[in-house]
Amino acid sequence: MVLCDSEEEYADNMTDYLKNRKELPFELYTYTDPEKLLLFEEEIDLLVIAEKDYSCEISNLSASQVLILNETGMVTEEGPLCINKYQQADGVYKQIMERCIGSLGERSSLLPDGTQTKLVGMYSPVRRCLQTSFALGMGQVLAENHNTLYLSFEHYAGRPEWYGKEGGMDLMDLLYFAEDPDEKFYYRLRLIEEKAGRLRVIPPARAGQNLIYVRSQQWQELIERIKDKGGYDYIILDISESIQGVFELLRMCDRIYTITRDDALAKSKVNQYEQLLRSYEYEDVLHKSSRQKLPWFTDLPGWPEQLAGGSLADYIRKLLREDLGAA
Repeated sequence: MVLCDSEEEYADNMTDYLKNRKELPFELYTYTDPEKLLLFEEEIDLLVIAEKDYSCEISNLSASQVLILNETGMVTEEGPLCINKYQQADGVYKQIMERCIGSLGERSSLLPDGTQTKLVGMYSPVRRCLQTSFALGMGQVLAENHNTLYLSFEHYAGRPEWYGKEGGMDLMDLLYFAEDPDEKFYYRLRLIEEKAGRLRVIPPARAGQNLIYVRSQQWQELIERIKDKGGYDYIILDISESIQGVFELLRMCDRIYTITRDDALAKSKVNQYEQLLRSYEYEDVLHKSSRQKLPWFTDLPGWPEQLAGGSLADYIRKLLREDLGAA
């Protein structure tokens, strides 16, 4: 990949950003002088060049794909594809990868080495019990020292700006790409993935009613694929009845947390849930489960990335040390 921009500060900053993206499947060359770029003798897989620096001479270079960093806002239908230069570096990176992902081959050496990923499930039949706050808080605490991913299977997961840009891809898009070859799936996963603080997040389904139509086997295969190819240390599954196969997903988990309350109705719901597990021969799910009756928290933050601090985070850190030997 060749990056060319005579605006040196932009070229330097973008180069630093791209070099820190370990999954970038290219050897990167940077030029701030278009004349020197003309002397480049190797074949270019991807040329990313500022609009002002793209000339007839450079268009004759041997480049499989060309992306123009658009500076004026003027886009013609003819010629190379354009992307907005003046956006966040992450946006530029994702558009670069989106353009070239279709041509990726199977280069398994670029995939992360096998990781002993642990699945942590969150499920309770009790509503409004802080399950999602607990799940996100645990994710933030684990993400301080471990590569951690959060997946929500809620019908209504909350404000979309928490988890990514409006109109971006989400969990249902990732499910669509689940049968792609390993290399392509890995990069799709990285493109869809967003960050809330240090925690990595797949934006939840924006149209939650679509979740119910996905078969249990499809969810299991997707999670196995993420576990096998994602390179994560922990994956947090925030599970709800919006999906098929709740018990099967729980069976996949290494540890499960069920949040309950002191009132009689909450206890009755948890007892009914646990009785169903026994009746349907899911005793193994019970053995991996831990009931948690949370104390009253008065300082819950308003945004997911803030859940790494406060009394909930302190509670989770103590629990993880005792329960998972983590954090």
